[in-house]
Formats: sequence, C-alpha cells, structure tokens
Amino acid sequence: MDKMTQSLEDYIETVYILSLEKKSACVRDVAKSLGVKMPSVVKAVHELKKMGLVDQEPYGEIELTVKGKRVARMVLNRHTLLRAFLEKLGVSKKIADKDACLMEHILSAETLDKIRTFTGGTK
Repeated sequence: MDKMTQSLEDYIETVYILSLEKKSACVRDVAKSLGVKMPSVVKAVHELKKMGLVDQEPYGEIELTVKGKRVARMVLNRHTLLRAFLEKLGVSKKIADKDACLMEHILSAETLDKIRTFTGGTK
C-alpha cells in the first residue's frame, strides 16, 4: 500500500466515524467534520479510491472497502489510545483529543506499543 499522508489518515478516520454514527458518509459531512471545503474531500476520496480504501459512485456516499475499514480502525485505535493516555496524565478531554490527533501520525509503532502497555490497553 502507498504510504498514507497524515491528511488522508484524517479523512479515512472521519469517514469511518461518520459511517459508524450515521451509517453513511457523504462529502458534505466529511467536509463539515474536518472543517475543510468539499473539493478537498473530493480530492482525498479520489486518492483513497486509488489506494483501494474507499468506493464511491459519482455524488454518492463514501463507502470503506474491507481494506479501508481495517486501515481506518487502526488509525482510530491509535487516536483513542493516545487520547486515553493523555487524559490519564491529566490533560483535559478537548486538548487530549486535539493532541492525540497530532501525535497519532508521528509516533513509532514501538512508542505506541509502550503506551499501550503502560495504559493497560490491548493490541
């Protein structure tokens, strides 16, 4: 698989969360959730389609492929782990969520494993 950018990870995570919450994800909802313009979402979806992570009919809902769901769950799990870790340190929920979003893209697998062990989480 091509290396995903931080931005594409944010898009696939958002599509996954929206599909869990609303049973579907459309360009407008993704744009609103991420605070970006709809053409940015269209471009990202095009890239994710090329990577085999999403399917979308023209102007239709964005659907994660099996591979896309696996990648999205991995990204969301990293975010959730880091947010819980920061909250355990006493960071407020709002800041922990924001910082976890930044950290999830740059920490090594080794560091994430150590945080998971430290917090008592599972793989």
